[in-house]
Amino acid sequence: MSADEYKQKGNDAFRQKDFPEAIEYFTKAIEASDAPNHVLYSNRSACHTVGAAEFGLAKYDEAASAYSKALELDPSNAMAKDGLQSAKEAQTSSDPGMGMNDMFSKFTDPQLINKLKVNPKTADLMRDPALVEKVKKMQNNPQAVAADMMSDPRLMTVITTILGIDLSQPPNGGAGEPAPAAPAADEDVKMEDAAPAAEKATPAPAKKEAPAQPKEKVSSEKETADKFKAEANQLYKAKKFDDAIELYNKAWETFKDITYLNNRAAAEYEKGEYDVAIETCKQAIEDGREMRANYTVIAKSFARLGTCYLKKDDLKTAIGFFEKSLTEHRTADTLTKLRNAEKELKKRESESYIDKDKAEEARLEGKDYFTKGDWPNAVKAYAEMIKRDPSDVRGYSNRAAALAKLMSFPDAIRDCDQAIKVDPTFIRAYIRKATAQMAMKEYKGCIDTLNDAKDVETKNGNNPAQLREIEQLLQKALGQRFAPLEGETYEQSVARFQQDPEVVEILQDPVMNTILQQAQGNPAALQEHMKNPEVYKKILILMAAGIIRTR
Repeated sequence: MSADEYKQKGNDAFRQKDFPEAIEYFTKAIEASDAPNHVLYSNRSACHTVGAAEFGLAKYDEAASAYSKALELDPSNAMAKDGLQSAKEAQTSSDPGMGMNDMFSKFTDPQLINKLKVNPKTADLMRDPALVEKVKKMQNNPQAVAADMMSDPRLMTVITTILGIDLSQPPNGGAGEPAPAAPAADEDVKMEDAAPAAEKATPAPAKKEAPAQPKEKVSSEKETADKFKAEANQLYKAKKFDDAIELYNKAWETFKDITYLNNRAAAEYEKGEYDVAIETCKQAIEDGREMRANYTVIAKSFARLGTCYLKKDDLKTAIGFFEKSLTEHRTADTLTKLRNAEKELKKRESESYIDKDKAEEARLEGKDYFTKGDWPNAVKAYAEMIKRDPSDVRGYSNRAAALAKLMSFPDAIRDCDQAIKVDPTFIRAYIRKATAQMAMKEYKGCIDTLNDAKDVETKNGNNPAQLREIEQLLQKALGQRFAPLEGETYEQSVARFQQDPEVVEILQDPVMNTILQQAQGNPAALQEHMKNPEVYKKILILMAAGIIRTR
């Protein structure tokens, strides 16, 4: 299914208050999206938030179930991890403790509405009486407003404000997927550019009541590591790659975020140490898998591997890694690199296959098959000739002749067009194209092709035999185009031909009108005017249509 279809199923599940199923569909929609979609992240966050509200109302069993299902589908979600731990503690404790009571009191607080009205995050929202009524309803039963949350995202802002949850905080300490409401904390250095992208401000850590000591320690390590990375990025801009690499290493040793490895690989790439950069990217992928890192970051590692192999002129390996990157996360930049690499590889393979001697062998083989009436094998032999020497127009023209025998006229016309493109003076291609067009009863196109052939031959070769062949085909095409219908009188045919768009256009031409008037009084004048090629073409059409009688 597409991302939109998964999204619709997620919306339906949400309205039916089946939040675990909604989370599952929104997660699949995120994975199926070509580009990050903040709406999908927001909708999934809404499902997590209902679980948080259930916990806040002391519905610990329901909350634990919701959080457990959420983690099955979204293992890196920090809100779900914290919520499950707190819910389990509350389930096993006879006295949930002051923290649990405080959270319960947040929803049952009689001053809740007034507090929301003065809170900077919700003050403007609470001016709407309809929203105030929804909040009052939510105090008693958070699931009762599930459908409202999908149509009114303000409710999610209210709930997260009550619980003190900051949805702008990136999950998993910044190593996971970025929240839609704020930019990612870790902006990568692009190895393709001389300087890295500008650093984005790191969102402030979410304020939580009585935070556990280990989380505070991790946050401190991440902050220190980001400082190393910021310094390294500045050194990267200054092209001091050795110093940048040293600081990226310190960042990685301080806190395990594979963005630091990706950036280190960028610096190694700029130094021209492609093999070293490749090993760094492979380490980033391996460690990233173990750490359940965000797929977008893994995608960058694969893309960098592809770029390194491009520099090593290993196109096949580069293509493989670009494809893996796009499997993880689809970006326009990586897709462009893949397409360019595929195009270059195809070009090289074609060039390496060119061999004029083998092309001639294939031509003679095709001729032998054609003479025997074995048209399919003739087509194959001429196709091999084209691959061996694309500059030889005879390959396209001869294959067109064999295709015409197989009644594959559109393919024959395409081959003739290619032959004409390679050599616009190759008359045989024009003739074979016109013959195929006539077989398809495309008479106007056939006539145009033959007129083009006549112009080219007159200017370049003036071969009497070929000119006669062109004239004969032209007369045949004109005769078939303006042939009378069965049972139709001459007068009826002429009346019908006078409605032909091309005939009408010629008759409305002021110059042609003057010529026709002169011809009525002096037939010899018509012969003089026919020395003009354009006038000649038009007079032939009028003669074939019976508008001009020669006797």
